[in-house]
Amino acid sequence: MLKLYEFAVSGNAHKIRLMLSLLGLEYEGIAVNGSEKQHKSAEFLAMNPFGQVPVLLDGDLCLRDSNAILVYLARQYGDAHWLPDEPAAMAQVMAWLATAANELAWGPSRLRVHYQFGREINVAESGQITTHLLHVLESQLAESDWLALGHLTIADIAIYPYIALAPEGKIDLSVYPAIIAWQRRIQALPGYVGMPGMWQG
Repeated sequence: MLKLYEFAVSGNAHKIRLMLSLLGLEYEGIAVNGSEKQHKSAEFLAMNPFGQVPVLLDGDLCLRDSNAILVYLARQYGDAHWLPDEPAAMAQVMAWLATAANELAWGPSRLRVHYQFGREINVAESGQITTHLLHVLESQLAESDWLALGHLTIADIAIYPYIALAPEGKIDLSVYPAIIAWQRRIQALPGYVGMPGMWQG
């Protein structure tokens, strides 16, 4: 059985929980004790030397990084609509995975970590990154129901959690109607699972 090492409050872990559920895959969720620094233990570092969740085990295969895990699940257990083979289409999806690792991480994710968990950050810089990201998302989603290729892909799964958690970073999503409509579409998917703190409307 698949095993997912996770924090309950991690948006990156939520990406994988959501993808597993949308694919109808059974898995064992293993809670990592962050307060006891379990993710920095020798046992955990043997799975991910960066000491971060999520980590996915599939038999003897051990995978780190939420975006890499999404790619694996899409290819191993999904079909081509999640991540197409055609180079130009694949590149459109991968561009949003890069956005998840960059602008999303440095913007909404960092603001949430600051306001919810007290981590010191450059609030002004993260706020500027967030505003620009939200404008780009709003523009894209005003033209299409989904981020890439006109249909649901792992691009949407990669971006969704930290946008839905944006209110915990003191970000007002009410001024972005296309983003709100996109969140509603994701939340209406068969197999959708949420987590505490996510926008609901």
